[in-house]
This record gives sequence, structure tokens and C-alpha cells, in this order.
Amino acid sequence: MDTFVSELMAKMTLKEKIGQMNLLSVGADVTGPVLSEGVEEKIDNGQVGGLFNMYGPSAVRQLQQRVMEKSRLKIPMIFGYDVIHGHRTIFPIPLALSSSWDLNLIQRTAIAAASEASADGLNWVFSPMVDITRDPRWGRVMEGAGEDTYLGSQIARAMVVGYQGKEKMLGTDNVLACVKHFALYGAAEAGRDYNTVDMSRQRMYNEYLAPYKAAVDANVGSVMTSFNEVDGIPASGNKWLLTDLLRKQWGFKGFVATDYTAINEMVAHGVGDEKQVTALALNAGSEMDMVGELFSNHAEELVKSGQVPIKKIDEACRRILEAKHKLGLFADPFRYCNEERAITQILSSDKIALSKEAAVKSMVLLKNENNVLPLKASQKVAFIGPFIKDQGNQLGSWSGAGRSQDCVSLWQALETAGLAKQCTYAKGCNILDDQALIARLNRDGASLALDAKSPQEMIDQAVETVKNADIAVVVLGEPAAMSGEASSRTAIGLFDHQIALLQALKKTGKPIVLVLMNGRPLTLTWEDQNMDAILETWFGGLQAGPATVDVLFGHANPSAKLSMTFPRNVGQIPIHYNSKNTGRPFVENSKYKTQYLDASNTPLYPFGFGLSYAQFDYSNLALSSPTIKANQSLNVSATVSNTSKTDGIETVQLYIRDMVASVTRPVKELKGFQKILLKAGESKTVSFTLSPDDLRFYDSDLNFVAEPGDFQVFVGGNSRDTKEATFKLLAP
Repeated sequence: MDTFVSELMAKMTLKEKIGQMNLLSVGADVTGPVLSEGVEEKIDNGQVGGLFNMYGPSAVRQLQQRVMEKSRLKIPMIFGYDVIHGHRTIFPIPLALSSSWDLNLIQRTAIAAASEASADGLNWVFSPMVDITRDPRWGRVMEGAGEDTYLGSQIARAMVVGYQGKEKMLGTDNVLACVKHFALYGAAEAGRDYNTVDMSRQRMYNEYLAPYKAAVDANVGSVMTSFNEVDGIPASGNKWLLTDLLRKQWGFKGFVATDYTAINEMVAHGVGDEKQVTALALNAGSEMDMVGELFSNHAEELVKSGQVPIKKIDEACRRILEAKHKLGLFADPFRYCNEERAITQILSSDKIALSKEAAVKSMVLLKNENNVLPLKASQKVAFIGPFIKDQGNQLGSWSGAGRSQDCVSLWQALETAGLAKQCTYAKGCNILDDQALIARLNRDGASLALDAKSPQEMIDQAVETVKNADIAVVVLGEPAAMSGEASSRTAIGLFDHQIALLQALKKTGKPIVLVLMNGRPLTLTWEDQNMDAILETWFGGLQAGPATVDVLFGHANPSAKLSMTFPRNVGQIPIHYNSKNTGRPFVENSKYKTQYLDASNTPLYPFGFGLSYAQFDYSNLALSSPTIKANQSLNVSATVSNTSKTDGIETVQLYIRDMVASVTRPVKELKGFQKILLKAGESKTVSFTLSPDDLRFYDSDLNFVAEPGDFQVFVGGNSRDTKEATFKLLAP
């Protein structure tokens, strides 16, 4: 590869090298590619390195054929796309998948997505998104793995390996992964997308950077810059971030692509005009310009004037060409244009089955008073809500090439399972009642509409339907268009008209099961107090309907655990389990302590929380030693018992706390987890090994150290309800 790329680059002009750094967006129609103005000429002149938003073997072949026939050096293009939670077979949104705590499952969804995408002409996906997220107002929380550094790092690694495989040269069923958004994007102030991010280096290293590094350590092929600033400098022009940290400290070998027009947007940030921000980006280490075309417009002049070293262009071009070589495009530019593969691999039965499995394993049971779930075969069930017969919204945001007609709705699943005969239905309310908001979302691609019936007529019909049933299942939430990019919210509860429906149904006296469809944690204080059961299904993908039916009727037992805290109200945000203590920790009935006057400090549902139809008990927490030396490991074990008459899966979680350190440490940090199946009445001893590395953190000088002293260790079914013990790390 090195020899091939060197020989090729020796033939390239400066303009052609810069052309490899130009990434353009195109569209598609039934007749083939729809190109932006001037793209054909740029392709012919070797001034396009890659295209995105184009898929389909025939369409990709047409464009690749053009560059191979008309450009001077015939360098094939790379084709990318936002394959976030599946390509055509849509899996649950990433936040939902992370709630499964099932790394094997998550990796299998990435393998399936890579198989489909590569069969559909693509060879590069803009995933995984690994930003740590602690503010559910931010719409893009749906796209990541939640709030925890450790869990997020494990998932980042699993997804990169799933997309790319384990080999350096990628097979035809693999794609190049792109970890994003580098860096800190999930910490946007006020949860408002694209907003400012500002934090200390120590917090970056200890809490936010680890998932990106895990992806780099897994040999991710590309990195995407974030829109936000880091230390006052936009990420796409931040030399410390892209060169000192990513290249020199972490040893990243792939190429860096910007997010959509991120270089152009540095002008609005206030760090220079177009030429200045282009120079800033090139000198910092940005290597492929997504859509903005500032490299194409200014890089040649900047090199010739000495403002950008030619070495920067050569390094960027080399890394992009190396990626194409690893994808096998120089050996066969059309290796991802196989119509037969598209027919056999897209929406194949095994992928559909995996979509259902993933949806089942991602659903979190938040409440189940008096075991009203699972539903019984003898019950007459009233299904109420605007999502029950809806297909499109269950895809969720960032559903890429997914199509609503491929989805199976909840009502369709009831009919297929032969359960509809014991069920009745009423819509109950619209998904949204706010006409201005509906118009805004529809302008941006949603398809929301108001029912011909008035809101009160729909509520009245729902009330009558529930009165004639034994139990009500009410499916509510937010439309898919209200989470994802540019979809921040200041209020994250159910909408007022949905609450009005629930209040009316509550008066019937019938048990109510609330089923949620949403892309973020919601504020559910009233619902938690008034509903008999609450099941969080998120946006579950193509098979959300059948998966929900299986869980509701007990054909599957929920086992997911929250990867992101649910606040009581927005006033608690940002909220996360691994916070730090203050000098005035909360004490009941004491004024001058850290607390709210009008609400508890505690979340509604903590990180790691999730119920099952089984019940689990923890006991016999034991440590292999009360002390360990710096080169020793500690065995931690606990007995977990299924005290119910139902088989179930429990995710056993291990946390630690460093009690005294040179810099303050969180009250809890996740350091391990295991999923175990326990049959009814069965007990198992679960063991973890804490290594010295698990005790390390970045100190005030950013040294990665484990300091001698006292530690607490916690084992339990969530971050709140744990057994605890202590041990001491001895000085060397």
C-alpha cells in the first residue's frame, strides 16, 4: 500500500491532491444520480475525493464509472452515508441499543448495517456517534450511548469492529467507520444543538474523551470533527485536538473529515474569513472538507503563499488514498456495486429477525405496580394512542435509507399474532396538537397531521373504549422529528394534550400501562405517580411493533437498563449518576447543603435502572482481599438470586469510588457489568476482576495514575441500589 500510494502521489498535481480532500453531497432519483451544479466537471477533473447521500449499486456505478473514464488518474471515489442504526433494516436508535448493555448484540447490528450498506453501493458510514451526553434537551442524545464513559467506550469499540471487521484490509461486507463528533459535542450548553462547549482538560480526559480513544484504539478508519469549539477554538481548526491529541498522543492513522460545512461555519464563530479559516483547518489537521469546498477554493493559493505547508496536503491526500486502498477500490472500483448482493442482503430475513431481537432487548420496564404486566390472555385490552397504527415514527431520527412501509406497526403485530380479537382501539389524541410546530416539522421532512375529530371527541371515544376493557395500554411520546440533529427541546415531558388524555383515562379506574416512544429521557413525575406500569420502547426500528407485543404479553421478558438518567424535571439538568460530591453534601432537614427547595436531588429513574418480570436479590458481596498492591488485581463477587417464578436476565453492575485523591473523584464510576440469565428460583455467584488500571484517573497534570488510599466498591442492579464494601490500595 505504501509503495502504491507513493507512486500514485508522485503523478498527482497539487490541485488533484486537494481534490481528494473534497467531499460533496449528491442526491438520487429513480432515474439515477442527481448531481449538484458543477459536480460532473469536478469529477472529470479529479477534484472530488468522495460523495455522500448517494446509494444504490446502479447509481454508485454510474458515478464511479465517470471518474474512471474521464479523470486523468482514475482515482476511485469513496461513497459515504449516515448509517446510524441500520441502513435499510432499521434497528432501535443507538440510545435504545445502549440500554441493552449487550455488546454482542450491538456489534451484530453494526455487522448487519455494514453488510446492507456495502451491498447498496456504500463503503463509508458516519458512525458511531460516541459523544457523552448528560442533557436530554439535546436532540442528538438519541444517536449516542448515553452518559457513561465506561459503557460508551465499550460500545464504541464494539461498533467499530462491527463495521470494519478485525482485519486491516476491509472485506466487501465491511465499511469504513467514522467516529464522531470529535470532540465534546454532547456537552453543548443548555442542550442547544451546535452551542458552545467549555470544560477543563481534566474533565475532558476523565469523562468525555475515552469513547473516542476507544474507537481509535479499535483502528477506526476516520474521525469526524464536531461543530463546537474546544478551548475557544472550533474543533475543525483546533490543532491541539486534531494533531497533538489525536495524532501524537493517541496515534490515530486514519483521516479526519469535517462535519457538514464545519470549516465555513468557523467564520461565524469569529476566528477569521474564508481564507483564514481554511488555513486554520488545514494546519490543525482537518483533511476532508464536507460540502464546504473551501479546500478546493483556497488551499492551492494558501500552499503557494506559504501559509499552509505542502506537507499538510500530502499527509491528508495520503491518508485518504490509504483508506481507499484498504477498501479495495484500487483493485476494483466497483466492488461495492453488486446488484446480486443488494437483492440477497438488503432486508434479509436474518436482519429482520435481528431488528426484532434488538428492539426487545432495548425496552426498559420503568414501573410495574402489582405486576399488571405481562398482559393476560383472558384480559380485554384497550389500545389507545396515535402511535399504535403509525409506522413511520418507529423508525426514529437518522433512519437513513429506512422506509416506513417496511415497518410493522403495533396494531399490525397484534393482528399477525392473533391477539387483535381480544383488543379494542381508539386513537385518543393527535401525536401533536400545535399547528405551528406541526408546520415547522413538516417543512423539515415530517408528515404530521391533525385528525378530523376534535381533541375532546378523541378523548371521549378513548374513555368509552377503556370503560369496556379490563386494562388500557396507552402508547404516547414524541414524534421522531423531535429528536435528532437540530431538535433540541426546553420541555421534555409528554405534551399537554397527551397528559389530558391520560388524566381522563385515569378517572375510569382501569389499570393503565403507559408505553413510550421517544428519542430522549423524558420528565415523567406525574406519570410515575399515576400509571400502573410504564414501558420505555424508544424508537425501536422496523420490528418495534412485534417486539412491543412480545414484551407486553410476556412472550419476552424485558431486561434493558437505562444508559441515561431520567430527571424529575428540567431544572435538574444536567443530571448524571457519576457526579462529584460537594463540600456541603445533602443532609435531610439542613438548609445550607446542596439541594433544591422544590424537588428532590435524586433522579426519577437512575442510570442503570430497569425492571424485569422477574425479581432479583443481591447478597454476599465479598472481596478477595481488604488490600491490594499497585501490581495486583482484586476479585469482587456477589450472589444474585432470582426470587420470582419467572426466568429473567439481569445486568449486574460494578461501580467504584476513590474516597481520597489529589483531585476530586465522582461518587460512583461504572467499571464492569455482566448480563446473566437466572431461572426462577436460581442463584449465581457473579465475579468481577478489578485491575490497577480500573483505579486510574487523570490527575491535575493529566498523568494517568492510581493513587494509594481507600476505595469503595458497589455491586447492584443499577447505580442507586447497590451492596457496598471497602478496600485499600497500598503504596508501592
